[in-house]
Amino acid sequence: MAGHSKFKNIMHRKGAQDKKRAKVFTRLIKELAVAARGGTDPDANPRLRTALAAARGANMPKDNIDRVLKKAEGGDGDSYDEMRYEGYGPGGVALIVEALTDNRNRTASEVRATFNKFGGNLGETGSVNFMFDRVGQILYPASAGDADTVFEAALEAGADNVESDENGHEITTAPDDFNAVREALEGDFGTPEEAGLAWKPQNTTPVNEDQAQTLLKLLDALDDLDDVQSVASNFDIPDEIMAQLAG
Repeated sequence: MAGHSKFKNIMHRKGAQDKKRAKVFTRLIKELAVAARGGTDPDANPRLRTALAAARGANMPKDNIDRVLKKAEGGDGDSYDEMRYEGYGPGGVALIVEALTDNRNRTASEVRATFNKFGGNLGETGSVNFMFDRVGQILYPASAGDADTVFEAALEAGADNVESDENGHEITTAPDDFNAVREALEGDFGTPEEAGLAWKPQNTTPVNEDQAQTLLKLLDALDDLDDVQSVASNFDIPDEIMAQLAG
């Protein structure tokens, strides 16, 4: 898959896949609504601070953002439950699906049906998340700076790791350090292409061409579900197979 690094290659993220602006905004509005339940002052609410940064990075109109926050302040904000589904796809690939829903039964049914349709197996919560680390992830294009400059700035800001290649830079942090690192890097390099908390696999699972073809259909179908916010996986598809599937 196209991406900035091996980690990016194995992350199947809704924000990066959606082509329709309205769909991206819907996802971000849901996250803003949930984050605002913890208070509408971003200085006192790290999750809201992260959600606001993502919304602004996606060029969401200020009026849209203000409308969500005003509803939350008035106590009549939209209510969503946070759900996490875990399971396996073709080739034994581990999957974590995160959703925000106003109907748990509907979402669970849709996710389960999608797994079944494409040869997956939905497991219990906790069945695969031990294979992943929860991290802060910040992505910058290669044009943001050379590898040494980004590396030094990121480590000085408190990042845990930096990976750079010809496509860009991936900075990872501890979840508690994410906002501080992101804000420091924005001062140096501007708004990142993408920033948020993510599931980073500890190891990857290689798949062959047939498995990859079905797996990508599963990931796309999960991604298209209205309630799904993100999908993470630990697949490793060789570049030559990706090129064949893309062609």
